[in-house]
Amino acid sequence: MRAEVISIGDELTSGQRLDTNSQWLSQRLGELGIRVMYHTTVADDLAANVDVFRAALARAELVITTGGLGPTADDLTREALAAAVGRELYLDEGALADITALFTRRGRAMPERNRVQAFFPTGSRIVPNPHGSAPGIDFTLTRPDQTTSRVFCLPGVPAEMREMWAGTIVPALQGMLGTTRMIRHRVIKCFGVGESDLEALLPDMIRRGREPLVGITVHAATISLRITTNTETEAEAAAIVQPTLETIRECLGTLVYGEGNDELEHAVLRLLAEQGTSLATAEWGTNGLMSHWLENAAQDRPMYAGGTVLNGVNALKHILGEHAPPDEELQDRKTRVRAMAEHCRRQWGATWGLAVSDAPAKDEGDAPRIWVALAGPDGTACHPFTYAGHPDILVPRAAKQALNFLRLKLIE
Repeated sequence: MRAEVISIGDELTSGQRLDTNSQWLSQRLGELGIRVMYHTTVADDLAANVDVFRAALARAELVITTGGLGPTADDLTREALAAAVGRELYLDEGALADITALFTRRGRAMPERNRVQAFFPTGSRIVPNPHGSAPGIDFTLTRPDQTTSRVFCLPGVPAEMREMWAGTIVPALQGMLGTTRMIRHRVIKCFGVGESDLEALLPDMIRRGREPLVGITVHAATISLRITTNTETEAEAAAIVQPTLETIRECLGTLVYGEGNDELEHAVLRLLAEQGTSLATAEWGTNGLMSHWLENAAQDRPMYAGGTVLNGVNALKHILGEHAPPDEELQDRKTRVRAMAEHCRRQWGATWGLAVSDAPAKDEGDAPRIWVALAGPDGTACHPFTYAGHPDILVPRAAKQALNFLRLKLIE
């Protein structure tokens, strides 16, 4: 079954509000084994809404819409659907009574404008809204080839939409499907190479039509491999995924650091806990991002002792005190980051001291070269990372390079 999710509203097409309803609905449809093929966002314009409905009903067996069911002049969903399927709107007296009763319970008289919310396309069914004034619409269209497309129109208020989804839409879809098949995803997290380089390490795996399907996405230098199955049981999905998972781990080795919602800080903290060791950090140029991630993930556990965030040579000289190198040596980034790593390890009494340096100024001419230093029981190791990507992800990339540097050391 192919599905389309339509989000309606000027606030969405203008960028004033983020469309989270489509994301949530697509996740829920996937859990039912229904693949979403299209996301459409349309403004509060009647002609545009009619066009969108006609296109969706022609190409998808299931259409879910949110928004446009309110009482104001720019709420056009009911009119657009009626026009798209060639039906008249009718007043449902039962729905009107329910809306009136809702206002009575709230101690208010129903405004006359809310009467429009009790109008529905002829032949449609009502989707009850237990806690809102906008009932939903359930309509099945028979297409010229005698196949059908079913549309559910829900309000845009997330709390109301989700309650109606659970109470009415899920049972209706389960009745349509007659099966317990569900789409499941297994996400593998990787760091250390670019997207195209990683894909080259997985011969013929990122291929459309493969079973199970493997997709690849990148966010702030973290690569996610998503393994997708469509099965009736968790056990069946696990059995199908396992050979692919083993191949990925075999091909990528230590590039794989976790699964699901794992981030590099989670991988590092697990290794520290397993080895009974601790970490302190020092950062210059990453806005304290590394310590922020670690603090949130550690949740007061002892693996993360604490961190120092600084900006400027004078601040560095102040915290180093008697351990500060001569001024001329502090002009060298490698010297600075080494001193930072050794200082934070000493200051916090940690097993490991991890430091990341500032990037070169824009007028220095070359690509940013970030220095990372790791001070440990056997001395201090320093390593430069040249960064040539988009400036917007330089900071998270630098923090991740530092964490990954420690992760690989802990694996050794």
